[in-house]
Amino acid sequence: MKRIIITDDEIMNLRMTEFILKKAGYETVKAASGAECLNAVREQRPDLILLDLLMPEMDGFQVIEKLRKSEEGRDIPIILLTAAEDRESLDRAAEMGVAACVGKPFKQEELLSKIQTALG
Repeated sequence: MKRIIITDDEIMNLRMTEFILKKAGYETVKAASGAECLNAVREQRPDLILLDLLMPEMDGFQVIEKLRKSEEGRDIPIILLTAAEDRESLDRAAEMGVAACVGKPFKQEELLSKIQTALG
């Protein structure tokens, strides 16, 4: 079973995404902040990370930078969940090696399709 870390500072988003992923057969780990995500990566060794872009204290880009510099996080596919649709953010995500960007609010089918693609 593939393990996915869901990182979002909004508890309702975490719960909804967890419900969708568990129903689709994935094991999930919730992280309510960038720091929690980084800790979960070290402890849980996920197959994929769903990462909210806009979070307090440490945004999604900062989390990606730390992951890509770490041994355990370097090669994990990341799907960025974002309400930001500006070209600059999307370009930066692509440059950082993000597997996909999914707009919030997302469609369940789109998210699951992007996850399947990212997991190969």
